Amino acid sequence: MTTTTNYIRKVEPPALPQATDAYARAYQDQTNNVLRLFFNRLCNGLNAILGVNGGANIQSPHGAFQSSADQTATINTATVMTFNVTDYSNAVSVVSNSEITVTTAGIYNLQWSGQFENTDTVLHNASVWIRVNGTDVVGSNGLVAVPNKHGGIDGQTIVAWNYFVELQANQYVELWWSTVNAGVSLQAYAAGVTPTRPTTASVIATLSFVSALAGA
Repeated sequence: MTTTTNYIRKVEPPALPQATDAYARAYQDQTNNVLRLFFNRLCNGLNAILGVNGGANIQSPHGAFQSSADQTATINTATVMTFNVTDYSNAVSVVSNSEITVTTAGIYNLQWSGQFENTDTVLHNASVWIRVNGTDVVGSNGLVAVPNKHGGIDGQTIVAWNYFVELQANQYVELWWSTVNAGVSLQAYAAGVTPTRPTTASVIATLSFVSALAGA
């Protein structure tokens, strides 16, 4: 069975032939043919978008990133989360290991998760928030209670939530965190056995285009 993928091609203004001084059927036929091809392409593109599977034919800015490294922080000090692996990137990229940067202005959905570990025998809190172009975003801080070490096993929890952020072209968003105890960190783990399971990233973040800015 052959699967056909419909791609939407960019529509360019038609290149109409130079008009003749007097009526000529050949010129009229040529003009009609150029316009027919143009409107066919325009209709095919619109129908591909408006059809039941229209979303499958649209490309939007997006990026997915993760870190395979452990990340620590000095007590009560703002520390940026970093990324060293790019899973997907379309007009969204990581600059300077932490700045998730866009080339297209818009409203974006930032989703993230962090694998926290606590080596202390007491439960401790960590804070996570975002900055846009280096400025803290009001109301973005969240508190994470990281379980204490128990039965000789370090306390672990994975947390995740999302933000909507408004970004201009070439602006960036970063994830920041802090902890009240040095025993709390973001940890990456090797692949497991019994059963076999994949590696664990210390941090994962995705940024997806949601909408153009109002008035754009």
